[in-house]
Amino acid sequence: MVGHDLIRHIDSLMSDEIVDCESLKIAINKLVKAYIKNSDRLDKITKLSDKQQIEMLKLNENLESAYSELDIYKNHLEERVHAAVSDIRLLNEELSKTQIEVIFTMGAIGESRSKETGNHVKRVAEYSKILALAYGLDKEEAELLKRVSPMHDIGKVAIPDHILNKPGKLTEEEFAVMQKHTVIGYEMLSNSDRDIMNAARIVAHEHHEKYGGGGYPRGIAGEEIHIFGRITAIADVFDALGSDRCYKKAWDDDRIFSLFKEERGRHFDPLLVDAFFDTIKDILDIRGALKDEF
Repeated sequence: MVGHDLIRHIDSLMSDEIVDCESLKIAINKLVKAYIKNSDRLDKITKLSDKQQIEMLKLNENLESAYSELDIYKNHLEERVHAAVSDIRLLNEELSKTQIEVIFTMGAIGESRSKETGNHVKRVAEYSKILALAYGLDKEEAELLKRVSPMHDIGKVAIPDHILNKPGKLTEEEFAVMQKHTVIGYEMLSNSDRDIMNAARIVAHEHHEKYGGGGYPRGIAGEEIHIFGRITAIADVFDALGSDRCYKKAWDDDRIFSLFKEERGRHFDPLLVDAFFDTIKDILDIRGALKDEF
C-alpha cells in the first residue's frame, strides 16, 4: 500500500467515529517511510515531472495533516477521560456520604428503641476508629470500622419494648431474648456481599463476644473473634457504662477504668485495653464533643 492508497487509508481511519490510534500510527509510519523513500530519489533524479512534484507535495501535506488531526484527537480524548474520571470520583464521594448517612440513621433507629440517643452510635464510631489505628490497623480498615460500628445494635429493632426499656435487671428468659439481637442483626445484614455490609454483619454478630470466652451468641474467644468485633466491644461498653440508661445511672470514669483493668484478657482483648488507655485523652475529647442531648 503506497502513495494515494496510503493517503486514502489514513483518511478513512480519521473519518471513523472511534479512531483506531494503533492502526493510524502504523499507516502514518508507512507514509513517512514512503516520503523518505521518495525524498532519497531526489538526489538521483535531476528533475521530477510536474505530476511527481504535485504528488510529493500532496504526500507531505497529508502527512502533516494526519499528525495534526491525531494530536487534536488525542487531546480531545484525554479531556474526555479526565472529565469522566472526575465525574466518577464525585459520584463515588456522594455515594459514600449517602451510605454513611444511611448507616448512622439505621444505627440510631436501633438505639432509639432502647431510648438511647443517636450520639451513642456516633461516639462508638469515633472510639472504634481511634482504637483501630492505635491497635495497628491501616487507615482504610479503621475508616471502614468507623462506618459500620453504628450498626452494632441494629438487631434491637426486633426486641420487644418491655425488655429493651425495663428499668431493672432482666430475668433469664428476658436476657435470652435480648441476646438474640446479635443474631437478628447478623441476619438483617446478610443480603449483600459488599465489603461494608460484610463488616457491619461481623460487628452486629460479635460485639458481645468476650476475649476469654463466655460471651454471646457463639461463645467464641481470643482471635476467633474478628478484630472489628473486639474493638466495637470495648468502644460500646465504655460508652454504655458512662451513659445513663433506663436500668442504671452513668458510672464515673474511675469506676470504668478499674473495670477495664480487671477485664483485660477476660472480657476485652488485652492489647485493646492498652490501646484504650494510651488514647484515653482523644477518647474523652470525643465524648465531650458528642454529649447526649435530651
